[in-house]
Order: sequence, then structure tokens, then C-alpha cells
Amino acid sequence: MKKEENSYPKIDSLSDVHRAFGLPMPVHPLISLLDGATYQIIANSLPQSYVLKFYKISLKPRLNGKLKYGQTYYDFGEGGLLFAAPNQVVGGSDESHTRGGSLYILLIHPDFFLTYPLAKKIKQYGFFSYSTNEALHLSDKEKSTIISIFKIIEDELNSRLDDFSQDVIISQIELLLNYANRFYKRQFLTRKVVSNDLLQKLEEILDDYFNNEKSLSQGIPTVQYLSEKLNISPSYLSDMLRALTGKNAQHHIHLKVIEKAKEKLSATNLTISEVAYELGFKYPQSFNRFFKAKTKLSPLDFRRSFN
Repeated sequence: MKKEENSYPKIDSLSDVHRAFGLPMPVHPLISLLDGATYQIIANSLPQSYVLKFYKISLKPRLNGKLKYGQTYYDFGEGGLLFAAPNQVVGGSDESHTRGGSLYILLIHPDFFLTYPLAKKIKQYGFFSYSTNEALHLSDKEKSTIISIFKIIEDELNSRLDDFSQDVIISQIELLLNYANRFYKRQFLTRKVVSNDLLQKLEEILDDYFNNEKSLSQGIPTVQYLSEKLNISPSYLSDMLRALTGKNAQHHIHLKVIEKAKEKLSATNLTISEVAYELGFKYPQSFNRFFKAKTKLSPLDFRRSFN
């Protein structure tokens, strides 16, 4: 049975994190940048798995040689970035994919963003929901760019904090996230063979789902269902598909539903209600609205166009 989140120890304050690492207390109550080179951070300083109340961005110098993407393993020796949102379980699996500790760990309490647009925008970055094996792998040039941003944040925190410090730090965090977005887009494209393989498997999973009438008992397939079948996180799946095709995972599901609906409407004598139920809709009216929204025709008008 899967452990519930409340079974993991919670770390509520930055002071608790610093205490666990044996570090001086943080200079700011809502943000802390841990320099691994200075403090020789090691994984055993914290519980194997735990829940942080902060955003966590870790820059790792090395990622273990074998990382899994979908059903396939790929070799990566360079470092990369790992992201976690507040209240996620982190630790154990996070560190098991890395070696040599971290170059930097940035911890940010959500309250640090209050009154700033980033408070809302940060929730739109899908990589905070990616699995550990979906880390952002960086080239040497990209790594240098990220390190330069960490160093600016570090200098700002270690200087005398003033009325402009939060503005400067917020702008650097936003810059870091924008670069991460760009580099992930590059990662999706440079691994196009991997991504296209996953895209093909996604189509096979959807075809199997409808051809074997799983929709009758399970309803319309969900993004969560697809991501579990592909062994990648829902956010990574949607972002990968958006980078490759311009459409997220939900859109791909809807396209498949319409494709199967057109097949049944044009090639069978099933009633509109029977088609709706076979596709996983609880109510024919819902199917009618969905089909018309996607095709500009009602199911009945579409069928008439073939007669």
C-alpha cells in the first residue's frame, strides 16, 4: 500500500533545514540558498523521505548513469536541476538519482512571493510536478548560466538586506525559471527520438483502451491513466506533448475520442446514445455537447453527412 503524505516527517521552517544540515541559522526567514561546496551537504543529513513546506530547486553536479524515461534507460553523466513544490514528498528517490550532493539548494517559502506576480505564475511551471527521473539535464554552458544566477542570489542574501533585496532576488528566481523552461524545451526536442517513441506508445494505449471497450467500465481515459502507463508524470507528459505537437495530453485524449466517435457514427448502426456510452460518457447529452464543440456538427448531423 502506498504511504500517505502524512506518514512522512514534515519540515516546516528553514531553521529546521539548517539545523538538520548543521548550518548557521538562515539570514532570511522565507528564503535560503545552501551552497553545497561550502557546507559539504550530504543526503544523510535529512530523513530518507520528507515533506517540505517550500519550493525546492537543487543543482546537482552529477546524475547517476542510468535514468529512466518512460520504458527506456538513458545514460547521463552531467549535472542537472531538480524541482519540487511545497508539500511534495522529497528525499529518498531524489538523492538516489544523484551523487556528490548538491552544488546549490534553493529553498523558498511561498510567502516570499506574496504581492508579486510570481506568486501565481510559479504554479504554472509544470516541472515542479515532474518526477525525479525527469530532471533537467544541463550542458556545460547551461550549467554556467544557472550557476551565475545562484551566485547573484547568494551575494544578495549574504549582503546587507535592504528595501531592494527582495525585488532583486525575485527577479533572479524568475529568470532561473524562464531559463529552466527554455532548457526543458530544448531537452524535449533533443530527445525527439525518445519523445516520439512515447508519443507512439500513447497512441497505442489510447487505441487499446477504446478498441477493448475499457471506456464502457472506466469512462474516458485520463491524463493520470496515460502517465501511469507510460511511467512518466502527468505534467511531464503534457509538457512534452505540447513541445512536440502544440497540444497537451488532454487535447490528445479528446482528439482520440472524436476519432473513435466518427468511426462509430460512420461505420456502425449504433444509436447516438450507444456511441456515447461506448466512448465512456455517462450521459448522451454530454457526448452531444462535446462532439459539437469539437467538430461544429452534432453527432446526428455528422452521421447524416455519410448518408
